[in-house]
Amino acid sequence: MFDSLRITPLRLLRSRLLRPFAGRLLDRRLWRPAPHTIGLGIALGLFFGIVSPVAQIFLAALAATVLRANLMAAAVATLVTNPLTAPPIYLAAYRLGAELLPWLVPTLDAALIPQLEAFSFDALQAMWQGMSLGWAGLSFAIGLVLIACASAIVGYLVAWLVMRGVASRQLAAAARPG
Repeated sequence: MFDSLRITPLRLLRSRLLRPFAGRLLDRRLWRPAPHTIGLGIALGLFFGIVSPVAQIFLAALAATVLRANLMAAAVATLVTNPLTAPPIYLAAYRLGAELLPWLVPTLDAALIPQLEAFSFDALQAMWQGMSLGWAGLSFAIGLVLIACASAIVGYLVAWLVMRGVASRQLAAAARPG
């Protein structure tokens, strides 16, 4: 059923736009599920999924291609931010940046905080408009980058440990007779 949606290296190379990058796209490390490549792909996907509000998958895939990480892991990990998870992540980023830079940050309208915690899209939009100019945007950006970096590090470590466990179980099963 979903085979028509599955992305393969050969399917990508059928695209005229991607043909010049055939050498990079056919690298086995981009497609093979090894602990390092999966971990790096997840780390890149988490980082760009949190930092970039647009073109997340494109940026993660581009970085994965350059750094030889697993493309599918990078693309899937960008889905960490969606309409349900973005408001709490952005609120946490603002609060983290405000804690680190208290002298730069004007106070956020106190009426918005309960609405943001209740996942109100209107409150998120009001927060964006209020922070687009001034130092509040800087504290938000710093908090967002810090959360993205921490998520990427944790994501890499967890994915690497899980993949190592899977690989060791597969080797143990293959070594057993019978």
